[in-house]
Amino acid sequence: QVQLVESGGGLVQAGGSLRLSCAASGRTFSSYAMVWFRQAPGKERELVAAVSTSGYRTYYADSVRGRFTISKDNAQNTVYLQMNSLKSEDTAVYYCAADSTLSTVKTTPGYWGQGTQVTVSS
Repeated sequence: QVQLVESGGGLVQAGGSLRLSCAASGRTFSSYAMVWFRQAPGKERELVAAVSTSGYRTYYADSVRGRFTISKDNAQNTVYLQMNSLKSEDTAVYYCAADSTLSTVKTTPGYWGQGTQVTVSS
């Protein structure tokens, strides 16, 4: 079992930056691959970025590549999503999730946080 708690969301102007954090507790964090999803009102959930258990392999959606950076700190039991050059279309609830492999966490992660709202004003 792993428990996930997101933080760092808020209101920011277009072009600004935010850093989301997802703190994990429970089983060994280093054994989990991590992912950030987002869901905007009336839209389907979208995979934003994922990182492998070691933190060395990453994946990004085309919509955020070059603007967002995912990182995993196994010593701090935390995964981060640095979001730069934010756009209004980035407005959504952002969720972190975890599972044992990168392929699984990108499709059907077993553990989820409660989400944090990100609102980008234009």
